[in-house]
Amino acid sequence: MPGNQEAVGTPGPLNPGRMPVYKDMVLFQLAALVLLCDQFSKFLVRAFLQYRFSFPQEGFFRFTHTHNTGSAFGLFQDQNLPLIFASFVGIAVLLLIFHSQPRQGPLLRLSIGLQLGGAAGNLLDRFRLGHVTDFIDVGAWPVFNLADASIVTGLVLLGWLFLVQDRAGRSQRHGEPSPATPSGAIPGKGSQSSQSPRCHVCDGEMLALYGGTRCSSCGFKERFEENTGG
Repeated sequence: MPGNQEAVGTPGPLNPGRMPVYKDMVLFQLAALVLLCDQFSKFLVRAFLQYRFSFPQEGFFRFTHTHNTGSAFGLFQDQNLPLIFASFVGIAVLLLIFHSQPRQGPLLRLSIGLQLGGAAGNLLDRFRLGHVTDFIDVGAWPVFNLADASIVTGLVLLGWLFLVQDRAGRSQRHGEPSPATPSGAIPGKGSQSSQSPRCHVCDGEMLALYGGTRCSSCGFKERFEENTGG
């Protein structure tokens, strides 16, 4: 029937450039790399540095072998079981955040991958040892590890991404021109300017860059050609 054919041929509301979380191998490979580096560094500390000893013994930056029964940077001490539960909840929230975003670009993958790998590294320590191994000693800052540094870095990057997206959304709502709009085009006029540009390679959504666009899925880049006189 013509009605059925039209319904089948009409694209749905799903974004073709967005990949399901369980199929995103780049995200999980990044998280696995962070987990591997974290666990290997902790193994070296436990094998070659005695507990409560530092190398060097003095200085602003040292390697100090300590055990942490709390969360990152020594908070919530002796709360191993609640922190294990909180780690599972945090990992689930990170996956939901990544899945809910229509633009799953490389920076978002980097942010979520750093946090997933760091959370998994500390979670594995709590299961195996009942505590987390810390060894990075910088000045008066509490001793931490690579997993803690990855989690904090990912959180800062995620906050920056949300601030940038929120600012871009407010600019579009107030009618300000988008950086992806070519010179002379009027936003909202015509079918081409009212729709987001699509990638020629994977049909993903193209994000605005200075002087061009970049695919949010495969990273393909395009540059705007400047108009010359004539």
